[in-house]
Amino acid sequence: MKSPFSLEICCDSIDSVLAAQRGGAQRIELCSSLLEGGLTPSAGFIRTARASTSIALFVMIRPRGGDFCNSDAEFAAMKEDISVAKSSGADGVVLGFLSIDGNVDVARTAALVQLAAPLPVTFHRAFDLTADLDRSLEDVIKTGAQRILTSGGTPVAPEGVRQIKRLVETAGERIRIMAGSGIHSKNVAEVIATTRVHEIHASAKAPVPSPMRFQRNVSMGSTANDEYTRFVANEAEVRALAGVLRDLEGAAR
Repeated sequence: MKSPFSLEICCDSIDSVLAAQRGGAQRIELCSSLLEGGLTPSAGFIRTARASTSIALFVMIRPRGGDFCNSDAEFAAMKEDISVAKSSGADGVVLGFLSIDGNVDVARTAALVQLAAPLPVTFHRAFDLTADLDRSLEDVIKTGAQRILTSGGTPVAPEGVRQIKRLVETAGERIRIMAGSGIHSKNVAEVIATTRVHEIHASAKAPVPSPMRFQRNVSMGSTANDEYTRFVANEAEVRALAGVLRDLEGAAR
C-alpha cells in the first residue's frame, strides 16, 4: 500500500525551520548556504533546529559547493559530519557521492549509509548529474539508501516529469523517489499526477528584506550578492503546498 503524501522543505535558517513546521511540512532538509545548493550545517545550527521543531529533521552532508566528486579528506569530513548529525538529534541525513566518470560512487556512498545507520539516508540531487539515471537508480539501491531526491536529470522537476515517472515505475517498492526543484503550490498537483511520486521536496522560499537602516553596497561573497535580502521559507506557501497534498490524499481514498 502506498504511503501518504509527504512534504519536505529545505531550510538554511531557523526562520525557515519554524515556517516549515507551522505550514504543515512533515520533514525538513537542514542545510547551510542554499545559494550553493545546500551545504553541511553547523553543529550549533543542527541542535538549535532540533530544539525548535518536532517534525523530522534530515541533515545535509556536503562539505563544499561545486561537484560531488569529493577527495579523501572531504570523505573523512563527511564521516565526521554524520557523527555530529547523529549525536545532535537528526532523524536522517542527505548525501551523494559521485565518481569522476559521472557514476554513483557505490562503495563510498554505501560506507556513509552504514555509518549513518540506523538513520535513513536520502541520496540528493547529485543523482541528477550522473551519466545514466537508470543505472544510477540501481547503484543507489545497492548503497542501501532509502530515498532519491531528483528532478529527473533536468534543471527543475516539472521539466523532468517523464523521467521521474520512469524512475518511480522502475524503483517500485525498492526505494522511494522524491521529486524536487522548481515545485510550488501551483504545479505540485500536475507533477504528482504525471510522476506518481508520493514525496515532494520544495524550498517555498520568498525574499525577505533586511531590517537594517544603514546599508553599504559591499558584497561579502565572490559574486555580487545582495547582502540586504535573504530568502526564507514562506509559511503561506508551505501551507498551500501541504494543503494540495492533503486534498490529493483525500481524493485518493
